[in-house]
Amino acid sequence: MRAEDLFHTGIVVDDVESTLRWFTDTAGYQWCRELAGEHEVQTAHGRQVVPLRVVPSMNEPRLEIVQAVPDTLWVPADAGVHHIGYWVDDVGEGVARLVANGLHVEVTALSAVGPPLWAYCKGSSGLRIELVSRSVEPAMREWFADGGSFFYAR
Repeated sequence: MRAEDLFHTGIVVDDVESTLRWFTDTAGYQWCRELAGEHEVQTAHGRQVVPLRVVPSMNEPRLEIVQAVPDTLWVPADAGVHHIGYWVDDVGEGVARLVANGLHVEVTALSAVGPPLWAYCKGSSGLRIELVSRSVEPAMREWFADGGSFFYAR
């Protein structure tokens, strides 16, 4: 990981709509269309399907507002920041480096067609690091730029 690969700060909330309004009203943020769907993940407790609802900002510094999912790691953090997300060339290699530096893997997205596209690791500070495959960066940058119509036109 490199500092310049940091691309978002994730905030898990109970009420997505009011959080989006608050950031719009107080800081002028504009939002992409939400991306919602079920994701198959691997956790320490086995495989599970998690319904995720994510709304990234169009503005930078990029925020990612995530709907809380009870009984998962996606619950509001005491400090507000749930995770910071980094682009990486290889999620598995990045996870191995984080584990070697004392973090532990909380969840890895499973893919039927290849290596994982993202994973969360957590350290003793409580902050999570999300590693996201650079292979999805072009599509996500289009999503950020046009607010999400790219994903809905397909």
